[in-house]
Formats: sequence, structure tokens, C-alpha cells
Amino acid sequence: MGEAAIKWPDGKRCAVMISFDVDGPTAWTSFDSRIWDMPKTFSLGEYGPIRGLPRILDLLEKHGIRATFFVPGWIAEQHPERFREIARCKHELGHHGYLHELFVNKTYDEQREIIERSQKIFQELTGKTARGFRTPSGDFSNDTPRLLRDMGFLYSSSMRGDDRPYRTVIDGKESDLIEIPAKWELDDFPQFGYNFFPAMPKGQDRVASHQWTLENYLMEFEGYYRFGLCYVLMLHPQVIGKPGRIRMLDKLLAHIKQYPDVWFATGEEIATWWLQNY
Repeated sequence: MGEAAIKWPDGKRCAVMISFDVDGPTAWTSFDSRIWDMPKTFSLGEYGPIRGLPRILDLLEKHGIRATFFVPGWIAEQHPERFREIARCKHELGHHGYLHELFVNKTYDEQREIIERSQKIFQELTGKTARGFRTPSGDFSNDTPRLLRDMGFLYSSSMRGDDRPYRTVIDGKESDLIEIPAKWELDDFPQFGYNFFPAMPKGQDRVASHQWTLENYLMEFEGYYRFGLCYVLMLHPQVIGKPGRIRMLDKLLAHIKQYPDVWFATGEEIATWWLQNY
């Protein structure tokens, strides 16, 4: 049996959420906490906010697309002007931990402390807190959704189990916390993320072809468009912001824009629509 078509705003056929995790060096702390004393790996992460992010903002301006940027609080502290520039360009800023912590290993109180710390930084730098949350490395504990709901978050973009938004089930009941799932195949890190130490990937057998990755992204979009779903790109400035890969992203966005009735939207816009209509 076919699934019911989603009613997107203004008769749009599908939603497209372009998102970026501005992890910087904090991404590598999930693999090895010693990166603070490893200049090469530290610089690999710093490339993101310093070099990759400006290219991304320029590209989004070229295409007239608003995106969602999930930023650890530490990155916002270390690069306040880069952080403010995202807001000045009218993009959405989302919560992504403080030091890219794995929430699955944290207690309820530890998670609350991390969230409050970063929200305070967001408020101080931009005058507003985040309404969206993406858990670092894609895993949170069983009590994280309840915490997010109780702390006033509108949505999470952390899970993988669907290709349309849904209301998160908390204590056996559907809640007002919307989940906007992402996918590994639409994440640039499994394709291009690479380092010798800490080893990523462990087998040291990958930097993917730009052309093949672009074809994967294009084919996935065509499938999402056909079925009227929610296409979520999950990218990282330190990865996609390289010169050749930003050209690849340029081609992808240009291709998607050729399709009629595509709704480019931030996570907040998609979650608000879903909350009001489903």
C-alpha cells in the first residue's frame, strides 16, 4: 500500500533542509580526547569555521537559500564573529552540545548543564537561544527527548528512522517535539571525513569520489522528490568546505533548484509546519 502524500506549504512537492554541523576541532574529541595536544588534527577541525564556513555562506547567498547551522557552544565562543555572521545572513542557529559531547553517555543533569551552557552563549552572542537540536554524533540517551521538550525545544534532527518528520513519542504518547531525521548517505563525513590519528575511518580505506558522491546525493534527491519527502543534507564545513567539494555542492543545489515546487526551508520552518499540520 502506498503512503499518504505529505501536504507541504503552498502545494510544494517536497521539503529540502540544508544543514551544517560546525563542529571544528570538537568533532575529533569524540574519537580521542588528546586532540587538544595534536596540532595537525586540531588544525583539520579549525579549517571548518576559518576557511570552509565563509565559502558555504557565499554559496548559500548565491543560491538564495537559508540553511540551518548546528554549532557547539565552544565553537561559538572561539569564533564569535563567524557565529554572528551566520545569524546576520538570516540562517538558523541550532544547538549541538558544548564540546560535541556524546549525550548517550551523559546523565540527565549533565545533559541539562551542557544545553544550558550553550544556550547562554547563544543568547549572549545573538540575543536568542536555539529552538533546534542535533545530538553530536547522532546518539542521545533515552531521556534526552523528554529533556528537550521540557527545555522548550521545538525539534530535534538526530535520528535516522524515517524520511519525513514526526512527533517524538515520550512516555508512550506523541509529543510536540518534532523529529526531522537525517541519513548517513546524505552526510558528507562518511564519504570524505578522513584522518590518520585518530584513525577515521579505522580501516583507512576511503576518500570517496566527488563525482560518485554527487551522483548519490542527486539520486537520493530524485527519490525524495518523487515520493514528496523531506530531504535533509547533513554537512560539515571542515569537510564540504574544501575547494573541490564546495563546487560539488554548488552543482547539487543548482540541480535541485531546477525542479518545480521544492520547498527550501530551515529546520525551524519545517518543524513549525509539521507541528501545525500533523
